[in-house]
Amino acid sequence: MSERLEELKRFVELMPGDPFPLYGLALEQRSQGNFAEAAASFESLMAKHPAYVPQYLMYGKLLAGELGDSKKAKAVLQLGVEKAQQAGNRHALGELLSEIEAL
Repeated sequence: MSERLEELKRFVELMPGDPFPLYGLALEQRSQGNFAEAAASFESLMAKHPAYVPQYLMYGKLLAGELGDSKKAKAVLQLGVEKAQQAGNRHALGELLSEIEAL
């Protein structure tokens, strides 16, 4: 395992109430080609921090792209649309809607 992954895992343990370290871990796992691990990290992130809007776009992209599950990707992106609307995050909302259209 890379040093960066180890460091990110330490941050996740040190800051369980902060969604960003877990988000960073999922992105790093994806960038290293560990798609199943990245999906598991995104699932954990969704369970622990459902209001963290950025996760939905990136998890949707992972599902639709590398994992080839467009049905689940659409469900995740739709959930992201709801969370972005609740948060008043127009930028994320636009990105999520564009991703849904691209499916």
